Amino acid sequence: MKHIILKLKRILQTTIIGSILLSCGDMLNTTSKDFYIEESFWQTSQHAMDAITGCYRVLNETGMYGEYTINMFECMTPNAFHKDNYYNTRDFATGSHTGTTLGMNQITWRVCYRGIGRCNNVIEKVPGIAMDEKLKNRIIGEAKFLRAFYYWKMNAVFQGVPLILSSPNLERDANLPRNSYEEVKNQIIKDLDEALPVLETRYSRADDGRATKGAALALKAKVLLQDLDYVGAKAACEDLFLLNRYKLFPNYNGLFRQANTGNSSVIFDVRWKYPFTNCNYDLYHGQYNTQAPVQELIDAYQMIDGKSIDESPLYDPSNPFENRDPRLSQTIAWVGKPWRNRIASAADFHQTGYAFIKYTEYNATSTGVISSSDIPYVILRYADVLLMYAEAVNELEGPTMSVYDAVNEVRGRESVNMPPLPLNLSKEQMREAIQLERRIEMAGEDDYFYAIRRWKTVETLMNGSVHASSIPPYNGAIIETRTFDPERDYLWPIPYTEIDLNPNLAQNPGY
Repeated sequence: MKHIILKLKRILQTTIIGSILLSCGDMLNTTSKDFYIEESFWQTSQHAMDAITGCYRVLNETGMYGEYTINMFECMTPNAFHKDNYYNTRDFATGSHTGTTLGMNQITWRVCYRGIGRCNNVIEKVPGIAMDEKLKNRIIGEAKFLRAFYYWKMNAVFQGVPLILSSPNLERDANLPRNSYEEVKNQIIKDLDEALPVLETRYSRADDGRATKGAALALKAKVLLQDLDYVGAKAACEDLFLLNRYKLFPNYNGLFRQANTGNSSVIFDVRWKYPFTNCNYDLYHGQYNTQAPVQELIDAYQMIDGKSIDESPLYDPSNPFENRDPRLSQTIAWVGKPWRNRIASAADFHQTGYAFIKYTEYNATSTGVISSSDIPYVILRYADVLLMYAEAVNELEGPTMSVYDAVNEVRGRESVNMPPLPLNLSKEQMREAIQLERRIEMAGEDDYFYAIRRWKTVETLMNGSVHASSIPPYNGAIIETRTFDPERDYLWPIPYTEIDLNPNLAQNPGY
């Protein structure tokens, strides 16, 4: 009996193996129904929708707004400090990076080109799909907006990169030289201008979070302002105002909360869907304290009378957080402040004595274990546009009433209620007021990295030391000393690994 069973097993095994081998040819010719392949893609409207989703998905990746890279740019400003040297962030902050440094420069380069390649596929291949023409054009417009965004991120730090405007082709693209800063900027504006007519002003709930006309106009204003094109930036802001679509969300901290996703201030944000994708912002701010505010940022917040801590009679060094601009307590937590249903200790904020509370669900009364979440990251918002408009108009015309109105609207909303700016400011005084307002309003949002380069104040602000909390046990200790070489550090080095692959990529000066 045992012999017969063994024989039957061998026969069965031989039969199964033979059947598999005989069917291999048919198996290799079978069209997969479990995943997409190039030959079966770009056929339906669903394929177009899936492809544009892939373009957005890059925003969730490391190098954009995912994992460790939240607030990396903030830590390369006088506002914050990074406890580790993830992606050589501290090397860039201290000016100790070199031409062989591979960190933020490398991941920015790679993730942006990944996004650009996906956008190019959509722009090139979706036109051939038989589908609703309005939807088709909108998807192409969304891809052009995203391509413009990815190129802007690169152009801001490298100033001139290879312009690739068609589907990826390794043989064609491998040895492309860098295009000039102007050529890249012109393409960014062209993409945004072509996207504007086909994007919607607002979407249904099902499509909420996609690029809108407002997003294209806000990004256009940001690109032009960074280039000191005040006329163009002013016009883009005015076109956005005419949409009558946005207004300041009354609760300053609340606009960064998950419950208020897509609120009236949000123009464009990065969305997540926990647990399939999650942002980890709660972990990095609330548990690890990885990226921490420094004393220099805290000192920049005014008192509730609108004066600095050096000028106001309300400032009490023994109670330094009393009577301050309400945005301080809505942006930052400190040792001794109510936090997570108890009083925060030095063990909680072990880097500098401070922590960012934007983009975290943890506040004074929250409890439970800190975990990942899907809080959106707001890339473009209405207060940013108001401040861009104020900056552009002040540079063009001086401190007109429209400049005052824009800045005071930001300062005066319900949960902030700071006094209006004093009248009769000079153009230079208004410039300083706008720059301070931007620093405070946008603290912890990576905006200041670009602003101080545009204003050329980075040369001063990033030369010197940053300090921990002035209160015990930190006592204002020096955390880090930064240097900034204006002959070199306005630009990042092109990753040398990319130059090794493509010798036609010229390195930036000084590296």
